[in-house]
Amino acid sequence: MIELRPAETDEDFEAWRQVRLAVLPNERTETVTELRASPRGRRLLVAFAGGELAGSGVLARADTGGVFVQPRVLPAQRRRGVGSALLRALAGEAASNGHSEAGAHVEETESLAFAERLGFRETDRQVEQVRTIAADEPPPPDVPGIEILPLAGRPDLADRIFDELAREAVKDFAVDRPIEIDADAWKTEWLRDTSACFVALDGGAIVGLAGFERDADHPERGENALTAVRRDRRGRGIARALKLAAIRLAAEQGILELYTWTQQRNVPMRRLNSSLGYVDRGVSITVRGALPLR
Repeated sequence: MIELRPAETDEDFEAWRQVRLAVLPNERTETVTELRASPRGRRLLVAFAGGELAGSGVLARADTGGVFVQPRVLPAQRRRGVGSALLRALAGEAASNGHSEAGAHVEETESLAFAERLGFRETDRQVEQVRTIAADEPPPPDVPGIEILPLAGRPDLADRIFDELAREAVKDFAVDRPIEIDADAWKTEWLRDTSACFVALDGGAIVGLAGFERDADHPERGENALTAVRRDRRGRGIARALKLAAIRLAAEQGILELYTWTQQRNVPMRRLNSSLGYVDRGVSITVRGALPLR
């Protein structure tokens, strides 16, 4: 028997986390505290089969508009109908809320075939790149006219990033649909932790951003935050300097690995990452399907 229930207690949130950690072991998973403070409208489900934890699911607003649904099933619990039950519950709720389409991400060939059987189709891809961090990473190079500053302890700078940089930067993402975020989503979902981030200043104006967020479950690794440079300052080595500053800080903090997800069509960023020693490790496929499901 398959049982689905909304995640409401800390125990539920931890169960939801354990599924994601098992299915996506190379990625950072939100803490219980972060899940408890989920953005308004996000729905988290946990699934049990025969009384045992079997899977989890999420329904949330998508940054590219519309909604995002994501079922995940523990490897040992697959082929028992758990994924179908989760997806139909999430998609059914999205349809009842007036949505005619939903997006999702898949990382495995088997999962892609499952999604396609229910009417989803591939629309985009993201590439995961990972870099091993040495103990003696060099400092970043100087960029003429540009000052690189840490964001840690600088709320005066952090509060300016969305309007001066991020609002423009997300419009340039090489995705199948435009990114739609506001200042609140930027602070609560995109840049939650500024302790390991850097900004580039040109005459006092914020023209670049890069950094990383440490993984609470695996303190030896971190995920790169958004790397962005203002359009009229690109091509001057600012992104490289910012990323090298973050890599140097990671080394100083004892981090052994940094990873990042980049749109497959964002060739300049992928090339920059490769030139800095990042190597490709995985692929995430974006799919979209009509609601209600077949």
